[in-house]
Parts: sequence; structure tokens; C-alpha cells
Amino acid sequence: MTEFGREYGEGLYALCAEEHIERETLDELRALCGAFKENPDFIRLLSNMSLSKEERVGIADRALRGQVHPYVLNFIMILTERGAAYAFQECVAAYQACYNDAHRIVEAEVTTAKALTDAQREKLMQKLRAMTGKDVALRENVDASVLGGVLLQMDGKRYDNTLRQRLNDIRRSIAGEEA
Repeated sequence: MTEFGREYGEGLYALCAEEHIERETLDELRALCGAFKENPDFIRLLSNMSLSKEERVGIADRALRGQVHPYVLNFIMILTERGAAYAFQECVAAYQACYNDAHRIVEAEVTTAKALTDAQREKLMQKLRAMTGKDVALRENVDASVLGGVLLQMDGKRYDNTLRQRLNDIRRSIAGEEA
């Protein structure tokens, strides 16, 4: 994350926290990230320096006014005015980090060979809450190549307890003994 993204994301979070609208704003920012991902031409248009600053800001204003909270609209217009609409997702990531920190939430991503059952998900969530002392925002992925077990990424760490990893460990162990 760039310093710019961190500074602007944290600034927006501080403003929204003062007004007690940080959750609503986060929801809008996430929705906009999804919309911008589906329509990358919109961000390219807001970043197009062949258009005047006023034209770019006007496009953002006309497209989003009444659709998002005024703070979110103004934030996007400021980014656009500064020629930094491309940094929107970085700013949202910084906002999300501030939100998670303030609300004692840790993000975790789990990958399994088959989708977790409700019971497995709840057991995993309980273990993660006990391990971190925080609420857990869990993203789930299914990847048949893990064969079995769990691959977990959380707090910048990777916990690989997959069957594929265990087989690789055995293979390395055998190769080391024979060599």
C-alpha cells in the first residue's frame, strides 16, 4: 500500500468515525470497489489527464451524486481532482484496516478442497477467535488441488495444513534420507 493510499484512507476513516458512520461508509466503499472492478473504464476516465480537472470531477459528481453518502462522493471527487482516482482501492484497503483495528477484527482467508460445512466453519471460527482474541472476517475459497486439510492466511502469516503440503513434506524427507 502506498503512503498516499494509507493517508487518504485513514483520513476518511477518521472523519467517518467522528460521525459514527464508519460501517455504512465501509459498505459503500466495498460496493464501489466491486462496481469499479466490473467497470474499470470508469476509473480510467476519472484518471484521464486529457480531460480537464473540472470535467473529471463533474463526471464523478454526475455519476455518483445521490447514490453514495456525501463523504464518499467528496472523497472520490478529491481523488479525481488530484489525479489519483487509480488509488481508490488502496484507500479502501487502508480504511478497512482502520475499521478492523478499531473493531477488533482480523481478516482470514481459508482454502479447502471442498466447501466447509456450517459445523466446520463454526469450529474454525471458534479456534481463530480463541487464537487471536478478535472477531474474524473469514473469506472462503475452494481449491481441489489442496486435496484435503486447510490452508489459512491471517495477519500476513500462512498456515498450511493441507494434504498436498504434508505429501510434499514426506517427499522431501524421503529424498533427504536417500541422498
